Amino acid sequence: MPQHIVVAGAFDDLRSGHLRFLEEAAKLGDLTVLLWPDDAVQQLTGQAPKFPQAERLYFLNAVRYVSQVSLVSGPVQADALPEVPGYRPDVWVVGDCRANPAKEAHAAARGVAYHVLSGERQPGFPEPPPLPTPPGRKKVVVTGCYDWFHSGHVRFFEEVSAYGDLYVIIGHDANIRLLKGEGHPLLPQDERRYLVGSIKFVKQALISSGDGWLDADPEIQRLKPDFYAVNEDGDRGGKREYCAKQGIEYLVLKRAPAPGLPKRSSTDLRGF
Repeated sequence: MPQHIVVAGAFDDLRSGHLRFLEEAAKLGDLTVLLWPDDAVQQLTGQAPKFPQAERLYFLNAVRYVSQVSLVSGPVQADALPEVPGYRPDVWVVGDCRANPAKEAHAAARGVAYHVLSGERQPGFPEPPPLPTPPGRKKVVVTGCYDWFHSGHVRFFEEVSAYGDLYVIIGHDANIRLLKGEGHPLLPQDERRYLVGSIKFVKQALISSGDGWLDADPEIQRLKPDFYAVNEDGDRGGKREYCAKQGIEYLVLKRAPAPGLPKRSSTDLRGF
């Protein structure tokens, strides 16, 4: 039987470092995230989280490395593992930057193994392998920069994945600079691919090899998708005409957040 692995924290403004940590922790067994609620984050850090608990919960539940997420309802202490009725972990995993003797002593008192995950075990951004899916499903592609990844992107992927196996083609760095100007992208292409590929709705994340608004053409020619999906903001650059010539069904989805979550924009979040 796989071990029950637990991590705990705020997981606010979820970035690639968080995802690398979760990926490595999940290699030890079935991973449960104990998520601190907003009031606990305020109490322990002295400031409100950037993203509310409902949004943090939604994002974490979409990460392919995470088996389950539980929002903590009881008292939260920085150096103690929150109690969750009916759940007993085998191993508590913490990052080396947050490890300390108090946590180790608490784990021993609870009868839980204590595992410190070194940052040296998390170098670079490996390409997430394609997720297995049933044979015969249709293919759908989406393209974009995904420079400041947020819950709105996750929701878009969730909706699009209902049409078939989802392949996300990330614009390569030089093309993003060509289209958006200097200062873009904020994150390099391998990191952006890693972020997108860590979402369970995505079959596979790829990096484009063409140029211009249709920089994903080489990848599309190889994948031969049934659908090309965009949101309303992305309905430009000749994509509609391209799909008509290629015999690909073109989907335009309304840009809407998941129910109960705020609308997000990469432009707003990164300050451009």
